[in-house]
Amino acid sequence: MNLPSAAGSVTELSGLGLIGVYLPVLVAAFLVTLLVTPVARRVAFATGVIDRPDEARKVHRRPVAYLGGLAVLAGLVAGIAVGYMLNVPLAFRSVPVSIVVGMFAIVLTGLADDVWGWDPRWKVAGQLVAAAALAESYVGTQAAAGFIEFFTGTRDLSFEMVLPLVGGFTIDPVDFVGVALIAVFVLGGCNAANLIDGLDGLLSGTVAIAATGFLLISLLAAMWLTDADVTAAGELLPEKLLTEDDGSTLAGARIVLAMALIGATLGFLPHNWNPATIFLGDTGSLLLGFTCVTLVLMLGDQGQTHLVVAGLIVFGLPIMDTVLAIFRRKVQGLPASSPDAEHMHHQFKRMLGGVKSAVVGMWCVEGLLTLVGVTLALLTLTHEVRVVVPYAVFIGIFGMTAIVGIRMGRRAARRSSGDVSL
Repeated sequence: MNLPSAAGSVTELSGLGLIGVYLPVLVAAFLVTLLVTPVARRVAFATGVIDRPDEARKVHRRPVAYLGGLAVLAGLVAGIAVGYMLNVPLAFRSVPVSIVVGMFAIVLTGLADDVWGWDPRWKVAGQLVAAAALAESYVGTQAAAGFIEFFTGTRDLSFEMVLPLVGGFTIDPVDFVGVALIAVFVLGGCNAANLIDGLDGLLSGTVAIAATGFLLISLLAAMWLTDADVTAAGELLPEKLLTEDDGSTLAGARIVLAMALIGATLGFLPHNWNPATIFLGDTGSLLLGFTCVTLVLMLGDQGQTHLVVAGLIVFGLPIMDTVLAIFRRKVQGLPASSPDAEHMHHQFKRMLGGVKSAVVGMWCVEGLLTLVGVTLALLTLTHEVRVVVPYAVFIGIFGMTAIVGIRMGRRAARRSSGDVSL
């Protein structure tokens, strides 16, 4: 295997070769999470941070420890730290520190909610702090530039403005769109992950599958994005949109973060599998959602927005459940945040008759979405299909999901009004 040179060549890389180089990241994240989780469980019981049974919406019958998210954070940080120790060229540098800062901001937000039950407005504020950390490294701004070009035909929408007493200055809409995009992704991804975290092992396994999809797309991007692609991106984007002055990209950071996420979730899953001895809590669900959307945004670090859309399809199960919930509740005239027992995991449990079978069934759905996302990424990178195809597939999948949510809401509204006809 030939690793990329400092100039950024990736044309001679192999996927298996890259996996071999970065495998220590996965192993470190797995072992640390596996070993730290029992410690987090003991701390949770000692401090009273536990989840008590709720017959209406929860399936466990005894108190279960929270704080699993702290163990997952430990594993992620360990994996990222190993990534910094690997002997790879600068073009394949590891995860930016600002992303790690965002992880800690998210964990503190979730931890405060697990311990004290924070007001939702404070939770949103904490998530926006994490989004600001991403904006610091321009992770979403590059993706925003790609979306702007896709819809307008150009990336450069900057213009000069002159104000009295201030003078002239340049305004670049890409900056504002990028910040807004990051905020929407972080808020949506964190809360989508939180919504499906309703059965033992469901979210941790789902994220492990999604992270595998992110890893595959990252490997494909590393192998297929050539010097010419990097050079073109450097010419079209403002210099600040490149992560380093030497033109290095987030190719290595994506692989490190995906590897760390796979290892951390697999290390946590044995403790979280039914019957679970510890839950992720909001600490863990928000962290996993944040890490997933960070990876999705990182796929567009050169403006490759079709890869961002493919990444959203890979993260499709949490998005699907969120879309169903929003439309189902709106049709019933309820706030989008209203709790109910009609989430996908509740439906699967009633349909399949048990927690384990429901979780495996939902993993299969996530696996199918991941396969679709990775296939679309491959076909667009090899120019087998046009970059508009992932957009069309995304609209088709989640448009149909919205229609199903509307139908579910109408049926629920009829039942509540006494009309049992369907």
